[in-house]
Amino acid sequence: MSVLTIARDGAIATVTVDNPPVNALSQALREGLWDAVGTLDADPEIRAVVLICAGRTFIAGADVTEFGKPPQEPHLPDLVDRIEDAQKPWIAAIHGSALGGGFEVAMGCRFRVALDSASVGLPEVTLGIVPGASGTVRTPRLAGVEAAVDLVTSGKPVRAAKALSLGLIDAVFADDLHTNALAFAREALTRGLPPPVSLRPISSPNAAFWEDRRKTVTKAAKGAEAPLRALDCLRKAAEAPFAEAMAYERQTFLDLRGSDQAAALRHVFFAERAAPRPAHLRDVDPLPLRRAGVIGGGTMGAGIAAALRDAGIPVTLIERDDDALARGTATLRAIFDGAVKRGKLTDAQADGRMAGVAATTDYAALSDADLVIEAVFEDIAVKRAVFDQLAAVCRPDAVLATNTSYLDPRLIAEGLPNPGRFIGLHFFSPANVMRLLEIVPVPETAPQTLATGFALARMLNKIPVQSGICEGFIGNRILKQYRAGAEALLRQGVPVADIDAAMRGYGFAMGPFEAQDLGGLDIAFLQREGARAAGRDVPETLGDILVRAGRKGQKTGGGWYDYAPGDRRPQPSTAVSDLLAGRITGAVQMDHDAIARHLVAEMAAEGRAILDEGIAARASDIDLVEIHGYGFPHWRGGPMFATGRQG
Repeated sequence: MSVLTIARDGAIATVTVDNPPVNALSQALREGLWDAVGTLDADPEIRAVVLICAGRTFIAGADVTEFGKPPQEPHLPDLVDRIEDAQKPWIAAIHGSALGGGFEVAMGCRFRVALDSASVGLPEVTLGIVPGASGTVRTPRLAGVEAAVDLVTSGKPVRAAKALSLGLIDAVFADDLHTNALAFAREALTRGLPPPVSLRPISSPNAAFWEDRRKTVTKAAKGAEAPLRALDCLRKAAEAPFAEAMAYERQTFLDLRGSDQAAALRHVFFAERAAPRPAHLRDVDPLPLRRAGVIGGGTMGAGIAAALRDAGIPVTLIERDDDALARGTATLRAIFDGAVKRGKLTDAQADGRMAGVAATTDYAALSDADLVIEAVFEDIAVKRAVFDQLAAVCRPDAVLATNTSYLDPRLIAEGLPNPGRFIGLHFFSPANVMRLLEIVPVPETAPQTLATGFALARMLNKIPVQSGICEGFIGNRILKQYRAGAEALLRQGVPVADIDAAMRGYGFAMGPFEAQDLGGLDIAFLQREGARAAGRDVPETLGDILVRAGRKGQKTGGGWYDYAPGDRRPQPSTAVSDLLAGRITGAVQMDHDAIARHLVAEMAAEGRAILDEGIAARASDIDLVEIHGYGFPHWRGGPMFATGRQG
């Protein structure tokens, strides 16, 4: 079956790409487009060509099945040049997403038009590479250097309206893309054509611009190499002839393609791609999700409600009394107001989000909910009481979920009628922002309920990972070991500041001690105290000593570090040194690289135990948990990948 067809409408030809599911640039498609240029150039009745795609999207990028394999002719840079050099002007008609190589093909066309719902972008840096078919060379000729730097080094796509304002596309339509593209082509033939993109002028900024942007990109990249190499390519494009800049881009692309970072990011890409639709649920249909309830309007509950509303799901928010309900709705409103201030929502959209929330203290309002998520205090008795009430008012087929972080969900669901509808859905705070969702079934959870959890993750644009039941599930169990490993190094004499600096240098936003100070040392302390009260043997940690001394982190002005009033910058603490003096028994000296390797190995060892126990199904799932829930640097691939423990 051909991956493209050619149709003629008077003097305008339409080349329609049909290479499902996302019209990827496979070798067959590249060859088909190559041949189409020759065919239409040879047709004397054709004066212009519209390139459009069937299905849900324009050419969305490279064919992922070809990743890591030797490239086959025709190579993409040559194809883009061939389209640009065609005797008849091509017009790219974009719907869905034109990403990476797909957008480079579009830039080879003389014009680009799009539906208003479309987006364009060059996400290659998120895979550890740079655009390899003129993305860094043609983009600044269309949009200017400054806009090109933002687009290419971030890897973030832009919507059609923004792309139009930048000059990346030439027209935006509300509907009927094909008809409008044909009309655009006919009108374009009545006036002089613009020069091919490769021949358009480019203005080179001064050296200060590049120095400033290098600082900005370095900070945002957090150790990733590709964004900085992309910046180098853009500078070459601004300062050198087109052909020289193309050669530089291509060599940079080839250099990075085989790098460790690119391999790690490919690993993450494929893991993320597979996560929302696990193979064991392929033939299981999820239940419909039309209305949802959230129990608890605290930080977590409000965040979950916001995530549901962002997905367009009406929400009923339940709190224990009117005061708590008022606080919960205020927290939710603040989330949407914050999105307005950041330009993520308009005032009208924020009002619409809130209009879809019914806030009440009456559990009976949940009688028509398809899904209810409990997000109350981490106390087994409190949670059990919630589910007793839910059992009395919810439909027998409504999915009932707990957001517990540490408690055994089997104990929470004990005695629940129809336990097949119960599941753990562990969101991460802030729940409307963090992409990880740990899905924790109990033995009685029905396959359809489990499939519904994954369907919810897809609706919320989250990365779902199924976890078995153990203390802390996957993520918090590894976090506990990571923190224990850090404390063990401290006991051996490695300074707190060195440990934190080592992990920042590895690519984390902050080290383990800084992170505890930010979140509060008392959170894990109270969990340990609860376990001790239940009769479990939980050894004392160094953090326990600090909490008992009143040092709970930034909120008390001191945790592992001291903090001046109104200042979040950590300062070395003589009080901590005094409190822990009797517990520091060694004088070990380790450089930052050795510290980081040691702690990542601790994480991976716990991950291996989790795999061996069947808590996680795949090492890649553990990597996704650490990346999306705990700040492990994407470009390292996760602890299992980084340590080679993928088996």
